This record gives sequence, structure tokens and C-alpha cells, in this order.
Amino acid sequence: MIPRYSRKEMTQIWDPQTRFKIWFEIEAHAADQVAALGIIPKSAAETIWAKGGDAVFDVARIDAIEAEVKHDVIAFLTHLSEIVGPEARFVHQGMTSSDILDTCLNIQLTRAADLLIADIDELLAALKKRAFEHQYSVCIGRSHGIHAEPVTFGLKMAFAFAEFTRARERLVIARKDVATCAISGAVGTFANIDPSVEEHVAAKMGLSVEPVSTQVIPRDRHAMFFAVLGVVASSIERLATEIRHLQRTEVLEVEEYFSPGQKGSSAMPHKRNPVLTENLTGLARLVRSAVTPAMENVALWHERDISHSSVERGIGPDATVHLDFALKRLAGVIDKLLVYPENMKRNLDKLGGLIHSQRILLALTQKGMSREESYSAVQRCAMPVWRGEGQFLDLLKADKEVSALMSAEDLEALFDLGYHTKHVGTIFKRVFG
Repeated sequence: MIPRYSRKEMTQIWDPQTRFKIWFEIEAHAADQVAALGIIPKSAAETIWAKGGDAVFDVARIDAIEAEVKHDVIAFLTHLSEIVGPEARFVHQGMTSSDILDTCLNIQLTRAADLLIADIDELLAALKKRAFEHQYSVCIGRSHGIHAEPVTFGLKMAFAFAEFTRARERLVIARKDVATCAISGAVGTFANIDPSVEEHVAAKMGLSVEPVSTQVIPRDRHAMFFAVLGVVASSIERLATEIRHLQRTEVLEVEEYFSPGQKGSSAMPHKRNPVLTENLTGLARLVRSAVTPAMENVALWHERDISHSSVERGIGPDATVHLDFALKRLAGVIDKLLVYPENMKRNLDKLGGLIHSQRILLALTQKGMSREESYSAVQRCAMPVWRGEGQFLDLLKADKEVSALMSAEDLEALFDLGYHTKHVGTIFKRVFG
């Protein structure tokens, strides 16, 4: 992860000290239950907590041990024995490394998901506020990037609100799916550890029991988790791209907030660039880059291998840290977004009334003209306007076929912008309830 694109709340989840603290808690909770079963002395479990519970683990020492033994969990257990003393021999009874690593990873992912869900809540609040603020701020809708028919900027925000509501729902499901615990020992048979230990650790760490874990927690859970992160990232990019397009000089319907003292270019002092949303586009690509490796991690050899391990050490922190940063940044962009209704009106008028062509088409069919004839007549009047030769309404009034069926007053009535916004309230009720 890059500090430039990270927030402390999320990076702390992946900090080595946090990881070792989680490892210790898993081991200590397991020791409690093993002691309750009478396998180890209860005093040993109490000593493990007493000496290790408040310990600050020496990361450099653990790294030094790992450099010799070439095994991260053994390095940690060796260091833990230096802290706890003789009773450390009762730690890790019947357990395997994956019990610690996989359970810890899932705890980290659930904590990360909690932050991401909170981030989305903040974004949803900003989107809702701007949606109602501009519920009836009419702007041009575009298909293929070309002017189509009127919409409102509030509808654009409502669309994003609905999209990120779905994103939140998916994250909640993904969090639940990945919040499992495996303390089942080598190849997952519980041969050397009682299943009640797994149940106890799961309850203490806020997880559910993995029904069958071989020697690892099934990686389809993680694949789904990272796939959801990828979809959320795509939604971020979609909205960021919309803002970038709307900020182009030729459009300028919205603009990222430009703070006092901010500078847009080292060469051109006049520049105000959409740097935040461009940055969001790039961060979305980074988050999505975790999806395919997570999918490929599903196919492990037999009961386990560690081909997934190096992948997850990278994508776990990187994808969650980048997505957290992106969601917070997008919420800020939306909250401070400069919106220019007067420019929206200017752009609506840019095509000389052509945005009302469908209403004319339909009205002519209702007056008795075939759809083919109606389309031809409307297009005949529209193409000169497209070339900058007159106004659409004037050409319609002058067209013999059109004027034979519709009066000037009839035609003028069809150029009412309110016609296009009459169901905005209905859509808002569907989205916001």
C-alpha cells in the first residue's frame, strides 16, 4: 500500500502489531477451551493471558526468528514463549498454522468490511443530500455521449444512491460470508483438537464456525469478498467518470471543488482539473486488480497448499486500503461538488430544441401519420438544426406535412421541459422510500 492513498483506520488493521495481537488472541482463547476440557492446566491458560494479553510484540525479533526458521507462525510462537515462559508449551495444542493465519485473515477482512460499510454510509448521505438539492435541476441526458432528452441532476445522484445502496448490501453479505473461523488442525479433521475449541474461538472473535475447512478456509469465500470490492470499485469509477465528463470545459455542468491556494497545473495557471475523480478512476483499477488473483486462489491442491498466501498478503491490505480511501474521497467530492444549473440550461438549448424530437414523433403518429412517415418528417426538420441552420420549432412550423396535422400552438406545447420531469418524484420515492 502507498501512504498517499491510505487512511490510518484501515492501515492499522493490517499493521504487523495488530496481526500478532490477533494471533495471540486466537491462541489464548483456544487455550482457555483446551483448559476447560482438562487437557492443559487452567493456570497455564491464565498465565498465557496474564503475560501475553498486554504484550507489545517485538516485530523485529519475530522477523529475525523467521529469517532463521523460515516459518512465520513458528517465529511468532517462539517469540511468544520468550514472553510467556514455560507455560507457552501449552499454546497451539493440536492446531496448525492455517488455523491461525486463516482465522486472522478473516478477522481482518471483517474489520475492513465494517470500515468500508461505514464509508458507503457517508457517501450515501452525501448523494442523498445532493439528489434532493437538485431533484428538479434539469440537464441534458446523453446516450453515446450525444444529447438525448432532458433528465435532472438529482436523478443522476439518485441513480448513484441506488447503486451504492446495492454496493452496501453486497458488502454486508460478503462480510458475513468471510467471517468464519477454522480451528480444526492438520487437514481439518479435528484429530488432535476438539471441535468445541473452534466454537469457543469463533464466539470470542465474532466469527461463525467454518462447516468444513480441510486445512484451510475455502477460498471461494475470499474470492466473493474481493469480487464485491471490485464491483464497488467499478461503481466508484462510473460516478467519477460521469463527473469528469460533466467538468469538461465544453460542458461544465459540475466541477470538483477548487480550494483556495490550490493549483491545477505547473505550466498553466488557469487550469482547474478533475484530479480527484481521475485519481478515483486509477484507484478503482487497483482494487479490481485483486479480483482475478482471488478467483485463482480457489483452486488449491487437495487439503491445502500455500499458493494463495503470497497473493493474500498483497491483495488483502492493498484492495481494502485503496477502496477505503476511494470511498472517503468520493464522499468528499460529492459533498463539495460545484453544480452549475445555468450551464445545464445553456447546454439544453445547444441543439435548438432537438431534444424534443421524440414528442413530435409520437404526436404525429397520434394525429394519424404512420410511424415511418412521422420519423422521416421529424428527421427532415431536425437535420438542418443539427448543422446549425435554424431552430427546430421554426422548421416544424414551416413543414407542410407537419403543419397540416398540428397547429403552431400544438407544436409549442410539445416543447415543455416539465413534461420530462413529471415522474421524477415517483423515481425518488422508489429510491429513497
